[in-house]
Amino acid sequence: MPSFSSASEAQLATCDPRLQRILRAAILHFDFSVIEGHRGESAQHADFLAGKSQLDWPHGKHNASPSRAVDIAPYPVDWKDGEKPHLRFAFMMGVVKVCADTLGIKVRFGMDWSRNLDMRDETFLDLPHIELDEP
Repeated sequence: MPSFSSASEAQLATCDPRLQRILRAAILHFDFSVIEGHRGESAQHADFLAGKSQLDWPHGKHNASPSRAVDIAPYPVDWKDGEKPHLRFAFMMGVVKVCADTLGIKVRFGMDWSRNLDMRDETFLDLPHIELDEP
């Protein structure tokens, strides 16, 4: 059975307890790593400048403490997974969605900002991103 590494546990500990519950349920069904929870000012600004985030500090959900967003990736992490890396991410996020729905926690995914279950209409894909779906 998959479990979190100490690095994933450290990142998960920076997240809102609701995100922690979802990801602890999901790891029982799919192996993934927690890449980042809380993101500080310099990291958020760098991601914004690099085009990895559409929001600058302090406007991202990663910037809250505890973080209301988390980035995860299928384990083993391979950012160049063949021609279609989004397929492993989509499968993983499906598992996360089922866990979130079962727990009654609303989330939004960086691969489906519009929440219509169709990645093809997105102009900014953030494959690892999950956030609590709240104002």
